[in-house]
Amino acid sequence: MHLDLRNRRSVPSRLLAEPGPNLQQLRDMLNIASRVPDHGGLVPWRFLRLAPAAREALGQLLAQRAIERDPNIDEAGVRKERLRFSHAPEVVVVIGCYQQAHRIPVIEQQHTSACVCFSLLQAAQATGFSAQWLTGWAAYDETVQHFLGVQPNEVIVGFIHIGSAKEELAERPRPTLDSLLQEFSA
Repeated sequence: MHLDLRNRRSVPSRLLAEPGPNLQQLRDMLNIASRVPDHGGLVPWRFLRLAPAAREALGQLLAQRAIERDPNIDEAGVRKERLRFSHAPEVVVVIGCYQQAHRIPVIEQQHTSACVCFSLLQAAQATGFSAQWLTGWAAYDETVQHFLGVQPNEVIVGFIHIGSAKEELAERPRPTLDSLLQEFSA
């Protein structure tokens, strides 16, 4: 399959539906996503695939946490949190696993795990699917992290939602190369 990266875009998770990737397609995407620059070969990431029942349980937890965080939240807000992980047929959590006392600075390890997220978006598109990389408050919430088994030296880098776009999206404004590129000469 030909991948034209000039047309890469994220599709909002609420607009992702079946069909999603089968297990072999997902494994292929994860293998592709793992081929990122990794100074020192530390592999500072791991994947967590959220099974449907786990996504439902996570949604219940998010609804509960949303109420705890904001007792004045309305029912629509609670419902949004409950359904946050129910739209796309596949959700993969990319977890950064950082070695603090290593010669490779943590920021470089963070760059690597972020590259994994973006590479997974590209792998999804190359396989004929659409995807979105999200974080949001849930990625930083200690209760959510504990529920997902995130360890003290780990962080949630992203929730990658993968599926098929329900509709064609309009292109959003993009910066021009001339507005971004400067030439340096000494």
